Amino acid sequence: MNKAQRTHFVKQTAQECGFEFCGIAKAAKLGEDARRLEAWLNKGMHGTMHYMEKYFELRTDPTKLVPNAKSVITLLKNYYPETSQNTDAPKVSKYAYGNDYHETIKVQLNVFLDRLKASFGEFQGRGFVDSAPVLERAWAEKSGLGWLGKNGMLINKGAGSFYFIATLIVDVELEYDAPLAKDFCGTCTRCIDECPTDAILPNKVVDGSKCISYFTIELKDALLPDDMRPKFDNWLFGCDVCQDVCPWNRFSKPTNDEAFKPIAEILNFTEKDWSDLTEDGFRQIFKHSPLKRSKYKGIMRNLKFIMSEP
Repeated sequence: MNKAQRTHFVKQTAQECGFEFCGIAKAAKLGEDARRLEAWLNKGMHGTMHYMEKYFELRTDPTKLVPNAKSVITLLKNYYPETSQNTDAPKVSKYAYGNDYHETIKVQLNVFLDRLKASFGEFQGRGFVDSAPVLERAWAEKSGLGWLGKNGMLINKGAGSFYFIATLIVDVELEYDAPLAKDFCGTCTRCIDECPTDAILPNKVVDGSKCISYFTIELKDALLPDDMRPKFDNWLFGCDVCQDVCPWNRFSKPTNDEAFKPIAEILNFTEKDWSDLTEDGFRQIFKHSPLKRSKYKGIMRNLKFIMSEP
């Protein structure tokens, strides 16, 4: 295959493997994105997420992850649900309605990689699903799949932002997609205005240490800060406010992937159901769910926090 044929095969195979969008960028050391990450870390906006401080060079240079890397392939996977939770129940972020995306997408990514090797011959390549030092949103933006919104999310003009991002770094030369000439947020500030904890700052900076997702998932402290209690807006796990208010998400369509179809309990549990949930019940119901990241203890801590009086 020549370069054009390889590129066509990559994009066709991506769709066949269940990815809605595929973009390709030239593998090169990140410049501006590296400086933004360094400034963000220096201001302590990662909170207790100390893993963000590690492997800085790996995060900003794909050739450190795959020697002689030539191309970065970015894949988007839709997770937008068809149905919503009970309106009076503790809220769970939409990405966690179904099965753990790490497990699901990793399988699809491995199939994708195997099919490329079967057609191109052996080559060096590594796939990543939010589990390694890769700035996946930067690469998605560079490959023309969207722009970085004011809330820090990748926004696709025709499909919104409810997408998981997977990255494949390979030492195969391909044709590269052009990034968008501009972003399309314009003067809109809905995500900034509606963020319950004022975590979204100017210039597309998100203070991760103030985000509800950080408090309910990443922060492992036994106690959550009291001053945040009135701002939690009944979020039990994660937060979708900045995406829910984004006008571009009017184009979101329900996912077709059965793995991301909502777990019945996520949709139907009441506050009492959550309160009555035992550890054994939690392990059984959510054994394939992202909620297991917080563990039973963390979910109960969050529940107690949002149910208690300010």
